[in-house]
Amino acid sequence: MVHLLSIVQITLAILLVALILVQRANTYATGALGAEGGSQATLKKRGGELMLHRLTVITAFLFAALLALPLFISK
Repeated sequence: MVHLLSIVQITLAILLVALILVQRANTYATGALGAEGGSQATLKKRGGELMLHRLTVITAFLFAALLALPLFISK
């Protein structure tokens, strides 16, 4: 059981790193801080970018949950 959990954690960790690296940096973040008038601050993620963001959040949640799981199933 512990061995299988370790394999799943490693797989999720690699997937999470890959998902984070694939996402491109938001270059309009300075607009939200007022550097460019803030007109670009209302842009929303769409299409593939939104799907990638949601997949990253879900993977991060699963990774954190699996890290906490041994605390609850230990004797």
